[in-house]
Amino acid sequence: MAGGGFASASGDVNFEAKITYTVIISCIMAATGGLMFGYDIGISGGVTSMAAFLKEFFPEVYRKTVEEKEVDSNYCKYDNEKLQLFTSCLYLAGLTATFLASHITRKQGRRATMLIAGFIFIAGVAFNAAAQNLTMLIIGRLLLGCGVGFANQAVPVFLSEIAPSRIRGALNILFQLNITLGILFANLVNYATNKIKGGWGWRLSLGLGGLPALLLTLGAFLVVDTPNSLIERGHLEEGKAVLRKIRGIDNIEPEFLELVDACTVAKEVKHPFRNILKRRNRPQLLISIALQVFQQFTGINAIMFYAPVLFNTLGFKNDASLYSAVITGAVNVISTVVSIYSVDRLGRRMLLLEAGVQMFLSQFVIAVIIGMKVRDHDEDLSKGFAVLVVVMVCIFVSAFAWSWGPLSWLIPSEIFPLETRSAGQSIAVCVNLLCTFVIAQAFLSMLCLFKFGIFLFFSGCVLIMSTFVLFLLPETKNVPIEEMTEKVWKQHWLWKRFAEDDCVKEEKVVTDN
Repeated sequence: MAGGGFASASGDVNFEAKITYTVIISCIMAATGGLMFGYDIGISGGVTSMAAFLKEFFPEVYRKTVEEKEVDSNYCKYDNEKLQLFTSCLYLAGLTATFLASHITRKQGRRATMLIAGFIFIAGVAFNAAAQNLTMLIIGRLLLGCGVGFANQAVPVFLSEIAPSRIRGALNILFQLNITLGILFANLVNYATNKIKGGWGWRLSLGLGGLPALLLTLGAFLVVDTPNSLIERGHLEEGKAVLRKIRGIDNIEPEFLELVDACTVAKEVKHPFRNILKRRNRPQLLISIALQVFQQFTGINAIMFYAPVLFNTLGFKNDASLYSAVITGAVNVISTVVSIYSVDRLGRRMLLLEAGVQMFLSQFVIAVIIGMKVRDHDEDLSKGFAVLVVVMVCIFVSAFAWSWGPLSWLIPSEIFPLETRSAGQSIAVCVNLLCTFVIAQAFLSMLCLFKFGIFLFFSGCVLIMSTFVLFLLPETKNVPIEEMTEKVWKQHWLWKRFAEDDCVKEEKVVTDN
């Protein structure tokens, strides 16, 4: 499988590349790291709606949802700090692990980091599947979090560096596609294991998380490290050979020389986390942080973590709530495929802005329906309105899946220069996991407090972030990853002053010397 060459550098330099089997297979294998993340997102909400799991580890919630239904408001049945901690502690662990992962990614390579991620995740799965008490359950979740932190650090950078620039967006979104496939797989598993008699189905749900971790581990053994990483670590000839292999051509000298120049600059940076705070890196840093915050405050993970719980709250029966979660998971997968097709054609900004309108309207409609029809002690939402809620959730999920889901990972992985790329990705992952922790820990309490107003809160956040994209996010489609400064930051109405000021300072230093 091969494509034609393309012009991609500044000036008269052409970077030729074919779309080779090596690139496609390497990206598919690496992107399985997203399966781990997605499976965990989907599985936690499903098992926390299973009566046997609640009875084993969260008896207070079990009593409120099964034995004493009339006592609590529909919105407050699942409001329990320990239950929220079960979901959220993973992301707190991932937040901490990503700093170590950043160091390993830079010093040992992207491939080594993915390998470590797989091993740690498998250990966490073993603890969870065999859990006899809440302590074992939490230890397992913490290990899973470390695995997620390592995978989220390495995989997006790996995908961006190994892909030719004209399909970089599509290949990077394979990570997000695998997240959505993991969520769908988890929802299907939960639906099936909930029917197992004997009350042990939740163990199977948690245990099957080892499959995507095993795929990532095997994939890390098989893939090559990126030329950027090899050259950065001093393996010039090996990096050149890998570059020739993944580009499928002999004339890789122009791209190789640019990578060597970028790595020379990167080696001069001894403290990437300190360097990233310099004026010229502030636009990239601000945008990366903002994208991660905004992604979580769309409300998507509140829905994905707790979809069965949310549907139960609205009056769906247990099987119906799990089935509805499967539907939204399938929509998530299909819509991510749309993003793979369109991201390098329509561009990042167009997808984000269109999705902003779609997400705002769908959440507003959900808030109106629930506000009118779901009372504190109503048993059921009528069938017609229940279907409408599921449709609106699907419309919201589809918009997220082709925009904020994949692009919040793609854009940070491609906008930083090589010398701060691992640090920038680490900060992006850290902020994402911190916000994910906040949402996971707070959502059920927010649902109890705000009731239907929770969806108005998230729709307001969507309005704010769409305004940010409109004025402050530059377009990066089809721009070579090492050419972002010249072709993006120096061309933007606001951010160019940061790049130009630094250039003026550097020229002044050279002149003075």
